Amino acid sequence: MSRASLDKEPHDVAKMFDGVAEKYDLTNDVLSLGQDRRWRKRVVDLVAPKPGEKILDLAAGTGTSSQPFADAGAMVIPCDFSIGMLEVGKRERPGLAFTAGDGTLMPFADDTFDAVTISFGLRNIVDPIAGLRDLLRVTRPGGRIVVCEFSTPTWGPFDAVYSNYLMQALPPIARRVSSDPESYVYLAESIVAWPDQKGLAMRMVEAGWGRVDWHNLSGGIVALHHSIKP
Repeated sequence: MSRASLDKEPHDVAKMFDGVAEKYDLTNDVLSLGQDRRWRKRVVDLVAPKPGEKILDLAAGTGTSSQPFADAGAMVIPCDFSIGMLEVGKRERPGLAFTAGDGTLMPFADDTFDAVTISFGLRNIVDPIAGLRDLLRVTRPGGRIVVCEFSTPTWGPFDAVYSNYLMQALPPIARRVSSDPESYVYLAESIVAWPDQKGLAMRMVEAGWGRVDWHNLSGGIVALHHSIKP
């Protein structure tokens, strides 16, 4: 893997997501074999939104992950740094309050949200620990966080098969369904380079969150990390 390919500037990453926005949800559905819908449902179940709560959905993209919170009666703010994603989201879900924002310097006051969540976006923040700190800042004391991110399969032989899928099979599939297939080469590399379950938990604690627990989904392909703001 080329380390340089992962060292993208924030505006380069934002431009990359602008390029895949139109077919982003479809591509994710195909590449995950439909599992992304189950993963997102587990996020909502773990956040357990209540009517009237304020919830931040960071790296929300087109708002697919945000709509269930609104459906539960919460006031959800989908936030993303990709204007292209936000434009597609606003067109498809005009009732949601889409907001542009940098994950390390969000345009929200301290102690604003009852819960914050980020799905498949933390590894795309140039400084993930800074992003986790800013998520802590905008969460009220006692508020909760749920991070849904790709992780490390818990069974060694499957880990090897999964890594081969990411680097060899994912890009050709993306060429068939994505509006910018080359972006998925970067995404595959970023998944392989991402820390395992314990490594992410340690980073969350370093950022100031309390005790961190996690749940593995699909054999550890994805993990849900959750904590409470002290």
